[in-house]
Amino acid sequence: MKYKAIKEIALKTALGYLEKDPEKNMPKLMNWVDKLAGTGPDSFESQRAAVRAVVEDPTNNMHQLILNLFNDVDRDQLKTFFTNFILNANILGWPIEEEYRKKYNCNIPWVILLDPTSACNLHCTGCWAAEYGNKLNLSFDEIDSIITQGKEMGVYFYIYTGGEPLVRKDDLIRICQKHNDCVFLSFTNGTLIDEAFADQMLEVGNFVPAISIEGFEEDTDGRRGHGTYQKVIHAMEILKNKRLAFGLSCCYTSKNIDSIASDEFMDHMVDWGAKFVWYFHYMPVGNDAAPELLPTPEQREYMYHQIRHIRATKPIFAMDFQNDGEFVGGCIAGGRRYFHINANGDIEPCAFIHYSDSNIYEKTLLEAYKAPFFTAYREGQPFSDNLLRPCPLLDNPGALEEIVKKTGAKSTDLMHPEDVHDLTEKCAETAEKWKVAADRIWECSAGCARCRERAEIKKKAKAQ
Repeated sequence: MKYKAIKEIALKTALGYLEKDPEKNMPKLMNWVDKLAGTGPDSFESQRAAVRAVVEDPTNNMHQLILNLFNDVDRDQLKTFFTNFILNANILGWPIEEEYRKKYNCNIPWVILLDPTSACNLHCTGCWAAEYGNKLNLSFDEIDSIITQGKEMGVYFYIYTGGEPLVRKDDLIRICQKHNDCVFLSFTNGTLIDEAFADQMLEVGNFVPAISIEGFEEDTDGRRGHGTYQKVIHAMEILKNKRLAFGLSCCYTSKNIDSIASDEFMDHMVDWGAKFVWYFHYMPVGNDAAPELLPTPEQREYMYHQIRHIRATKPIFAMDFQNDGEFVGGCIAGGRRYFHINANGDIEPCAFIHYSDSNIYEKTLLEAYKAPFFTAYREGQPFSDNLLRPCPLLDNPGALEEIVKKTGAKSTDLMHPEDVHDLTEKCAETAEKWKVAADRIWECSAGCARCRERAEIKKKAKAQ
């Protein structure tokens, strides 16, 4: 605890420099971060070097994003973010996670996803959550227990999914207050964000929404219901006016990819005040799934290039859950970097993989990490040498089916349990076609520096 207190004081001192002159003092902050991180395998040296290159280059778009954070976001929230995310979730938390990984020979996550409720005020086309109704909820005490167990193993980052998490606004704020050393991100449709809730977010400082949007008004309302787009725009106006940090969550489908990933839409995101965007490939999960919404391989390849273009040119941090596998060693599910707990307490490997052999009412989190299902995940990762094909469902369909049958994991869909073979079949044809494109992209024959980097990434992924 003394070690943590010293680092927290040092970080707050460094942040004091930034309040005076962010442009001038950003390199000083990096000096402090370097001192706090030290050296060695758990010090994130390469990542810190990349950040330093950004803060020392005023022409870099990410440099502009950092300045925007300091100019646009409430200072108290920024301080909380740096303390809870940079210090607790990474510098202090990661070594603890590594100790558990080595001691128990199992995956330990960096972030935990959980569904406070299955309830939702929308009924979006192709969304599995719409099937569950409002019957399932994790109580305040159950959420508290999950976070308490996670913190013991070094996890200080939690993400809410659903359902619509903000149906449980009051409990989520109470959790933020009780666990004020953690950072909480919530995927939300945004329609329940109002002035009062924004004021509560300002008060706690450790809650960040990622608002779902499908593109411009026609695409968003077409999938989420008439009037949703304008409600989302209003929510973003409230957050921007309150100087609250927020991001966006974008599901790209065969129908909306041209607009949702366009430069025009990205420029609107920046104008709205979003600081990050998280892209997701549509997954045909659940009884109401719409396989026709699966992006074609050509569309996914477009997205692969577009996300890199965005990161190189726009002052917003963009991530692609499926297409960024090369940067994280392939599949991060099954507790390798994250896992998911649904509103029934089922401990699932991924928000998109609804099978489990563990439940929070029967096992501790550590017991679930060591159980057969997560163990098989760990043994299978990465599921392909081509890290542009990371997913055992979307990209390597046979992999998921084999794991489920080998371990006896059961479908966690309480309304319409889905046979894993039937689920796999929805993705099989698309996966085979994507393999051709992904292999071509991955095995670049130019002998360029990027190819050599990828070769190193492959070696590291196999060693993990």
